[in-house]
Amino acid sequence: MNESIWLLTGTAASIGFIHTLIGPDHYLPFIMMSQAQKWSQRKTMLITFLCGIGHVLSSVLLGFAGVLFGVALQKLEFIEGFRGELAAWVLIVFGLLYCLWGLKVAMRGRMHAHEHEHDDGTVHRHEHTHLLSGAAHRRSHHKTMTTWALFTIFVLGPCEPLIPILMYPAAQQSGFGVFLVSSVFGVVTIATMMGMVWLLSSGLARVPLKTMERYTHAIAGGIIAFSGLAIQVFGL
Repeated sequence: MNESIWLLTGTAASIGFIHTLIGPDHYLPFIMMSQAQKWSQRKTMLITFLCGIGHVLSSVLLGFAGVLFGVALQKLEFIEGFRGELAAWVLIVFGLLYCLWGLKVAMRGRMHAHEHEHDDGTVHRHEHTHLLSGAAHRRSHHKTMTTWALFTIFVLGPCEPLIPILMYPAAQQSGFGVFLVSSVFGVVTIATMMGMVWLLSSGLARVPLKTMERYTHAIAGGIIAFSGLAIQVFGL
């Protein structure tokens, strides 16, 4: 392989790392959902890994198809741009809906106290929540739906720099060069996602949030919506 392929490979690693690091949508959704859904560290990392694969692979397959069939770069950039817009809006809508659901759960989980006076004059204080029967069963289904929603969002979301900056220039050299550049970009992107999720979630676990525990779902939804908004406003 010539020197330009090695240069592109190094560039792929750098772009994969920086692009992921400055894009909060690559890790904040997993950190917040892990806190809200009470995922174990192992489950959090597994979901991050699978979503990362879906995120990278969708762009890689599109790029390979473009190279193989000679699709104009402008057309692929248009498709990737459309996917990016769609993913951002889906992330915003998902976050807002989850936030509203979280507020509903928080209100139902609020403790209420009632006093009852017995015939002998003693007063009994009774505390309860407004959680309905069967809530645990519904939350189990909700957790599954949330995981699939995250995966779908990340499959929709493109890796914007991959095709125009890395895959097409590599295709001018060799087919193996395209494979190498794509693989390095994918590995670094997923590794950075997982590293950020592990680092930040480990730090967040040490923060006392007991008083805010009822609102973790609502907070998670709000931050996820903000992540999507950051893509739209700042282009992260």
